[in-house]
Amino acid sequence: MKKHWILSILMSMVLIGGVILPTGHYTAAADNSTVISDEVNTEETINQEEQELTADDQDFLDYLDALEAAAVYETKAMSAIGGNTYITSSNRKSFFLTLNNTAIPNYTKYVSMLKQIKPENTQLKKIHDKLIKGSYAQLEGYQLFKKAVSKTTVNRTFLKQGNDKIAAGKKSIEQYLKEVKTYGEQLGFQM
Repeated sequence: MKKHWILSILMSMVLIGGVILPTGHYTAAADNSTVISDEVNTEETINQEEQELTADDQDFLDYLDALEAAAVYETKAMSAIGGNTYITSSNRKSFFLTLNNTAIPNYTKYVSMLKQIKPENTQLKKIHDKLIKGSYAQLEGYQLFKKAVSKTTVNRTFLKQGNDKIAAGKKSIEQYLKEVKTYGEQLGFQM
């Protein structure tokens, strides 16, 4: 329960930009002793719960933070593509430019950042390797898409190979998502 509370606070800090004010700050200025007492009690409670985090818990929280930083680039790449991968001769050039200028550079940065994440826990590392494998396969798929639309006619062979790479990457990422959820729940986090 306490781990869930800590994760909730961390997510709240992220969602509201890191600005959280203790409720003691909202009390009347004439009652300063209550404000100080509330702040001390809150800090003591947080310190006690922070001490209950194991090394694996902290490693997992650090891991989630690192993933969040990398996800910015994945989001940019996915937003650029927009789920519209139906390629025709009329949208070939715009799709090529989208891949070349936005999607592939951002997804490359995302995969690069994933490779730099090194969890301490061996089980989490094995799980993370599945995310890297799947994301790298998807990057290869996007590169094949780019190759398929780089000429005036769409190369259907490269397009099919790209679709196969994307499917393989998706399968690996889905496996990763199941395993990381299970891992987090084993640590006591509600995922």
